[in-house]
Formats: sequence, structure tokens, C-alpha cells
Amino acid sequence: MNTRSIRFRLVVWYAGWLTVLFVVFGFFVYGSLHHHLKEALREALARRARQVVSIVQRPSVDWTLMGHEIQTHFAPEANNRFTRVTVNGTVTYVAGPPADESFDPAAVPPAPAGPDGESFDRRVASDGTPLLIVVVSKTSSGTRYVAEEGSAEAPLTDTLHAWLVALVLGLVALISGAVIGGFLLVHRALDPVDRIIRSAERISFHNLSERLPVAHTRDELERLSTALNHMIHRLEKSFQHNQRFLADASHELRTPLTIIQAELEAVMDRRDTTTEVHDLAGSALEEVERLRKIVEGLFALSRLDAGEGLEQSARFDLSELAASTADQMGLLAVDKNISIRCQSPDKVIVQGDRARVKQVIVNLLDNAVKFTPAGGRIDVSVIRSNGKAVLEVADNGIGISSEALPHLFERFYRVDKARSRELGGAGLGLSIVKSICTAHHGTVEAQSKEGEGTRFIVALPVGEES
Repeated sequence: MNTRSIRFRLVVWYAGWLTVLFVVFGFFVYGSLHHHLKEALREALARRARQVVSIVQRPSVDWTLMGHEIQTHFAPEANNRFTRVTVNGTVTYVAGPPADESFDPAAVPPAPAGPDGESFDRRVASDGTPLLIVVVSKTSSGTRYVAEEGSAEAPLTDTLHAWLVALVLGLVALISGAVIGGFLLVHRALDPVDRIIRSAERISFHNLSERLPVAHTRDELERLSTALNHMIHRLEKSFQHNQRFLADASHELRTPLTIIQAELEAVMDRRDTTTEVHDLAGSALEEVERLRKIVEGLFALSRLDAGEGLEQSARFDLSELAASTADQMGLLAVDKNISIRCQSPDKVIVQGDRARVKQVIVNLLDNAVKFTPAGGRIDVSVIRSNGKAVLEVADNGIGISSEALPHLFERFYRVDKARSRELGGAGLGLSIVKSICTAHHGTVEAQSKEGEGTRFIVALPVGEES
């Protein structure tokens, strides 16, 4: 998972903020529950202590029957309560051990002296048991009555602990739901962005007429899609203008170059031409021929970019085409004592313009012949692999540096400019190869090491045999 993506950060912020709110709410619920339970227990104990005081301060109270009356009315042992009555500093009644044996009444320390009224405190018995006790003190007719009513703290603590566990589990479930919900919400919110990205990735200079989807939501995404579509429209207009200019310029240059070439050839054919003029005309003729090749290459590229380069589309055998082209190019390799071997035993049918695909093979073999030293070898093979027709042209020539490989198919790019110019190269051959492969929905790549040779791999879709 990409932790730097906007999707991840939105989910983290969303889930993190909800987690903070849930935790704060959990603390509030826990604190409110603790306060409520403690207050409810205090009120219950205080009410019972007041009732005990009202019993023991009656006139002519029978102290012998007082304990029985407290047992009858309140049943402290059965209710797990601590009850103790003190009159003028003398303990007159103490309830027995509670049914749950949560504390020992005899181990509870006496109430501290104080004025009349009610008090609520926490006391720890001598055996270490904590209790919550309400003390009600009242003086009547010179007699001081003190009633103590208490309960072990453990039941309250156990209840709070159970609620705490429930709150923690609930918070975990809520946070998990927040994370899952965050992913779903963010995915739904960014789905239009994903559609825009997928559409944008499909758009190239071959299909600049396509546009990005526009969600009519009147929000930032609609404005973004609209702005990008306007930008693509401007790029399309600019690209079309450049294409027309390139095509028109190439077309217009072809005629004067042909005329200049013819006139220079006529000068060289004249017998009365001096040697110096003959050499100058020959040099100029070489430059004109080079310019003519550049113009022809630019014209071909402009037509391919405009989608007009595939004149005839038909099924043909790529293996047969590679073998025949290798035989024809073998005449150029003979002068440098370079052998061209073609291995294409099986038929591999492709759909496309045979002449253009042949141009791909010619350009790759021409490059291999130019940059392979005398006595070298060029291997051509055609195979079917993973639903593709794969053409490979490999040589054991001078190779290409790793720095130059990424730029190999750029227009007018030459690895060794001085040597390429000497060999007549203009840096358009491989650009034409790539444009033809792209027009056929194929790919081309180069693999090379300096001093070990170069391998070009062309992959084209396989066509159905008729």
C-alpha cells in the first residue's frame, strides 16, 4: 500500500478523527457511568442510614429488639450491606457477615468523629477490603446517634470493569468500521478520478480527438475534467497544425531537391567540367541526396502520425517477408563480408501493411549492416510467442551504450553523430520503425551492450489465417 497516496491519507485522517471522537465519547460514557453508579449507591446507603437513625432515636426504644427490627426491615446480611449503630460512642448494633462474604464487619474501622449530618467516604478494612460507607450523625435530647451504612467497593468496580470491556470492544468495532467505511467512501469519492486517469492514460498523439469523462456534479472534479479537455483540445489543434506544416514542408521540399539533384547530375555528366567543379558538384549531390532522404523520412513520419501511413491492410506471412527481405539486404552485406542468417521455419501470419512492415525490416537490417564490422554476423528470426508475432534482428557489432538506449527511437537522435553522418544516417530510421510498429498496435525495443552487439525486438499482433 502506498502510504503517500491521497487515498491512504484521506482514510487515515477520516479514521483517525473518528477514533479520537470515539475515544473521547468512551471516556465521557465511562466517567458518567462511574459517577452515576457511585451517586446511586451513595443515595441508597444514605436513605437506609437515615431510616436506621429514625428507628433507633424513637422514645422508649427497646434496645433488645432493635437489632431484630433492623434485620426485619433492611436484611443487611442478605443485601450484602454493612450496618452499624453507635449511641453516645457505644456500638449497639453491628450486622453480621454479608452473604457474598465480600468483607468482614468486625474489620471495618469506626467512623471518625464529626458534626451532625451526612458524610460519604471510602474506608479500607483491616483485612484490606475497600468499602464505601455513608455516615449519618444526629443528636437528639442529649443523645448522639450514629448510623453507618456501607457496601463493598468490589461490585461497583466489577460493574465498571465489565462496562469498560464492553466500551473497548465497542470502540474497536467502531474504529474497524470507520476504517472500512473510510476505504469505501474514499474509493467511491475517488472513483471519478480513477476514470479520468484511465482515460488520460489512453490518450496519445494518435487519438487526441478523445476526451476525458466529465461528471456533471458542479464540483472541482467537473471543473478539472473540463479544464483538461480544453487543454487536450488545444494540444490537438497545435499537433494538427504541426503535422500539416511538416507534411506541407516535406512535400514542397521534394520538388526543388529533385530539380537540384537532376541539375547536379547533369553538371557531373558534362565532359567539359573541370575536376574541381566535378568534385564540388559531387559533394553537393551527396548532401542533396541526404536532404532528400531526410525529407522523405519526415514525410513518412507525418503520414504515420496522422494515421495515413497504412495504405493497404492485409494478412501476410511475416516469416516469408523477413526471409525475402534478408536475401535482398544480403547484397549490401556482401561488400563488408557480413553474413545474414534468417531463421523462420514456421508461418507467422500478421495483419497490416506489408510494405510498411518490410520497411521496418529494411531499416533494422540497414542499421545492423552499417554498425557491424567486417566479418560480422546478423541473425534474423521470426517466432510466435504469447499471441504475438516476434521479429528479432541481432548483430555482433559495436553495440550501443546504456545512456543512449532510452533515446534510440527519438527523431534525429544519433548515437555517434560523426560516424552516422559519414554513413549517411539522419537519425530518422528508428523513429520510422517505431511509428510503423505503433500504427500496427505493436512495440519495438532494443537491447544492447557496447562491444557485444545489438538486438531489436519487434512484436506485432498475430492475424488469423485465411
